[in-house]
Amino acid sequence: MNIYVGNLPYSMRDEELRTLFADYGTVSSAKVVIDRETNRSKGFGFVEMDDNSAAKAAIAGLNGTDMSGRPLRVNEARPRDDNGPRGGGGGGYRR
Repeated sequence: MNIYVGNLPYSMRDEELRTLFADYGTVSSAKVVIDRETNRSKGFGFVEMDDNSAAKAAIAGLNGTDMSGRPLRVNEARPRDDNGPRGGGGGGYRR
């Protein structure tokens, strides 16, 4: 199951996110989303756990938990909506 984790402290990195969820079961991957321009966390990330019951326990246990003064938002990740504005090449050019 893929889990969305929002409202992360901006200082959090992948390994810390993995450790946070490891108390609930085996973590397949943990990734904090980083802004390419500033190299800072965007304040959210994704965790993948193979065991759905462990993932659901992690969601229930961690949602709303205070992390450095910020209440975590933890829920099952939804598939990305491809109808939003996305460029084809990612060249970064803006008018």
